[in-house]
Amino acid sequence: MSDTRILASDSVPTDGSRDVTADLQALIDENPNRTILIPDGLYRISRPLCTPADPRKAVSLALSDFAVIRASEDWNSDEAMIRLGGKDPYNSITINGSNYSLSGGIIDGAGRAKAVSIDSGRETAIRNVSIKHARVGIHIKHGANSGSSDADVTGVNIVGTGGTDSVGVLVEGFDNTFTNMRIANVYIGVELRSAGNSLRNLHPLYTSDNTDYEGSCGFFDRCGNNWMNFCYSDQFASGFRLADNIRDIMTDCFAFWYSDKGGPQTLIRCDGRFGSMVTNIKVGFKTKENVNTILRAEEGGRGVLANLCLNHGDESWFDGDTTYRAYLKGDIL
Repeated sequence: MSDTRILASDSVPTDGSRDVTADLQALIDENPNRTILIPDGLYRISRPLCTPADPRKAVSLALSDFAVIRASEDWNSDEAMIRLGGKDPYNSITINGSNYSLSGGIIDGAGRAKAVSIDSGRETAIRNVSIKHARVGIHIKHGANSGSSDADVTGVNIVGTGGTDSVGVLVEGFDNTFTNMRIANVYIGVELRSAGNSLRNLHPLYTSDNTDYEGSCGFFDRCGNNWMNFCYSDQFASGFRLADNIRDIMTDCFAFWYSDKGGPQTLIRCDGRFGSMVTNIKVGFKTKENVNTILRAEEGGRGVLANLCLNHGDESWFDGDTTYRAYLKGDIL
């Protein structure tokens, strides 16, 4: 990227007085290989903003801390508000301009829009962004490199809509890195439909009041071959939900319930057999009812659950004490 930067407020009002979709899209289209600075203020858009993946046309969007891009009242698109690589798809890491980004500011879905997607390109970065009231916070689609998107997402805070269709992070492209994220008011914190993803210090928090509480989960891995470290599921019915016999590596993760949400609470729920390697995991249950479960799975899995620490009420057990086996459902270990 060139050092030359384009200040959006030179041509775009910052008071939210009108729809500025066309203005911002024109800045993107007319300033290839530039960083577009969006100052503090309110910017209403009625349709998605698309940045190019082609390195010769790519831009980076840099929002000031209190710059708000908000979906307008007449928003009717099922695509995200900000579509990184949403036009001029390309697959390159060697051409200058291939490493573009979205950083800073607030993306406000206003309860009706998805916030940010990565549609194409490689090694796209999303940094230090606050996402509010979005149906889907971040959606990484199938990547340009045979499905690999290689995105880097860090320091992002997400607040959903509270509905059963609200997802914090939805991942379809492969080989991404997610670090230091907080996610709230969603039904599913992180949904993985691809492999090769690394998750570290992600904290989904269930703050909704859905009648279908039992289907909520902090992390839902449908694919396997992913890595989770220091990931924390908070108050969801299932802390970690895994598809049949998938092989994840989970280290130093934990789940916690500090109130009774009116349904069963499960640390690891498997849609079939348990096949992952889980070590140094900690769980805290608020109440002592029999609905609480460490691991729920079908028989026949060959996974490993080691160095478990269980806090239940005022009592604590480590896996050297076999008491925790009362919380396993089925002959699975």
